[in-house]
Amino acid sequence: MIQARPVKVISVTGGKGGVGKTSVTVNLAVALAEQGHAVMVLDADLGLANIDVMLGLHAGRNLSHVISGECDIPDILLDGPGGIKIVPASSGTQAMAQLSPAEHAGLIRAFSQIGHQIDYLLIDTAAGISDTVISFTQASQDVLFVVCDEPTSLTDAYALMKILNRDHKMARFRLLANMVRSPQEGRDLYAKLTRVTDKYLDVTLDYIGAIPFDENVRKAIRKQRPVVDAFPRSPAALAYRQLVKKVESWPLPQTPGGHIEFFMERLVQMSNQAALSETGS
Repeated sequence: MIQARPVKVISVTGGKGGVGKTSVTVNLAVALAEQGHAVMVLDADLGLANIDVMLGLHAGRNLSHVISGECDIPDILLDGPGGIKIVPASSGTQAMAQLSPAEHAGLIRAFSQIGHQIDYLLIDTAAGISDTVISFTQASQDVLFVVCDEPTSLTDAYALMKILNRDHKMARFRLLANMVRSPQEGRDLYAKLTRVTDKYLDVTLDYIGAIPFDENVRKAIRKQRPVVDAFPRSPAALAYRQLVKKVESWPLPQTPGGHIEFFMERLVQMSNQAALSETGS
């Protein structure tokens, strides 16, 4: 039997769409892979999945085909830049909430079979505060909020933090400022948000840095490549490599909770709870 190793599971979220969350997920994944880590990305934007489009890949099958028993996880994995692996999005959380015991066990077993192969699982969540987003963030070890210098970005991030803290007792979040014009702008965004969270929530908000506004990011998107790959010496690419050093310093999960199958177990449980809440309301 292959011994499963701890896997860092990080949800990348933000509340608001348009903050560059998917770009952050992909570039962080590739920058981690550059340092020798085995990285997998789960596209969890179940309504508007776009990682495959962003990278010019074609997903013939996705997680819903694994749940239905039509294929296994290795059959749907896409090879991304830098050697990262991508799990295309499934058809929705409702399917996760309605799994039979056999499907539930099969899904967890499918992920446990690949758990020994990866060091990081990055979850690209959808925008908003849906049950899907909450389920993925609850199941993750670390939650990375991406914000930018727009009032709605901060208010939407706060709204999601409020739900996760008050309703689900989550008390620690990481914050990344994206598309900033200066390092001070990133620190100012963090200060604005912490003024509100310190007053109204019982959370710890860790500021992990900023990604500068960089025209090379748009150029890379047009090329359907991550900026760290297309323009490795650009300001944004250098910032992602600095970000990797911080992510590497985050503590490893303690087993057994660090095994990948336990992430899927928690995810299914959270999805089921969300479905029960909807039924009862």
